[in-house]
Amino acid sequence: MVSIFKQLVGLVVIGGVAYGGHAAYRHYQTTQEAQLPASAAADKPAGTPVELVRAVVAPTETLVEAVGTTLARRSIEIKPLTSGRVERIHFETGQPVSAGEVLVSLDDDIERANLAEAEATLNEATLALERANTLRNTSTMSQAQAETVVSQHAIARAALDRARRRLADREVRAPFDGITGLARVDPGAIVDDDTVITTLDDRREIDVEFSLPETLYGRVTPGLEVSADAAAFPDRDFSGEILSIDTRVDPVGRAFKLRARIPNEDQVLPAGMFIHLTVVLDVRDALLVPEEAVVAEGESTYVWVADGEERVTRRNVSLGQRTLGSVEVVSGLDEGERVVVRGVQRLRDGAPIRVLGEREPVEVPSA
Repeated sequence: MVSIFKQLVGLVVIGGVAYGGHAAYRHYQTTQEAQLPASAAADKPAGTPVELVRAVVAPTETLVEAVGTTLARRSIEIKPLTSGRVERIHFETGQPVSAGEVLVSLDDDIERANLAEAEATLNEATLALERANTLRNTSTMSQAQAETVVSQHAIARAALDRARRRLADREVRAPFDGITGLARVDPGAIVDDDTVITTLDDRREIDVEFSLPETLYGRVTPGLEVSADAAAFPDRDFSGEILSIDTRVDPVGRAFKLRARIPNEDQVLPAGMFIHLTVVLDVRDALLVPEEAVVAEGESTYVWVADGEERVTRRNVSLGQRTLGSVEVVSGLDEGERVVVRGVQRLRDGAPIRVLGEREPVEVPSA
């Protein structure tokens, strides 16, 4: 019983001390507030703190985005014109080659022998023709014999040309300047005119094939500017122009194909790469505000417009194109009006505000 009594006494003492401390703090706080000058209460800020920005009219590009695939300006598979055994490969993968440069040599022993035989036959026919001309001048050879000699000489010359061409076909040459692909044969392999030896791409300029919806068919013309970027080169931007437009619209996808050409002097872009494109349709003046000034609620969008320095009004707006942190206001707002850009989530229609500052109007960089 004694211990319980002591515990009760202790609790009472602790409660008394706590109450006394609280009462002393309230008395001190009341005393301090009483000593404040009357102007201090008036100086206390009222309203929600916000930042404002003016709606401005600025030149804006009408853009449309698409994805496409890169194509080499010229691209072929290199195949031999005849069959034979590969004796030597003269190129490395990814090597720049010039038009006419030898890529692969096939065995040519038989063709060289045939060429030597054709040269000897032509030489013999040439001597016979010279003798025939001499004899004909002396009337010791008939006209028919002379014509036979002339015909044999022509046949021998054609045989020589054919032998030279067959020998030339034993060397596979590049038909144009370009970059070689992987070698698909090895020395000693037997090839024919269906065997792909390598690929050759002319990548000094890259074509990009892409599609746009049919609603844009009348707005896109050759020569329009395009900008491009690829995931493989995140720090680089590429630019070019639309080269050609297909004359048909796909009846299933309701889209049409286009090709744009992009300079590729350093040849970093390969054929077959996935690439993102932005097409500049036109440049026009538009009323712009920062994206963070716009609030979306259900199917409506609105901004808070500052009424002087004291209150805000909710204003429903219609939006147009969004570009790099800014958004076009089609209707509901006038140029020069100030909208709330910071603190929009804590406002209500007609609420008081406290302006902390005003941001610079948005600037729209070109695409």
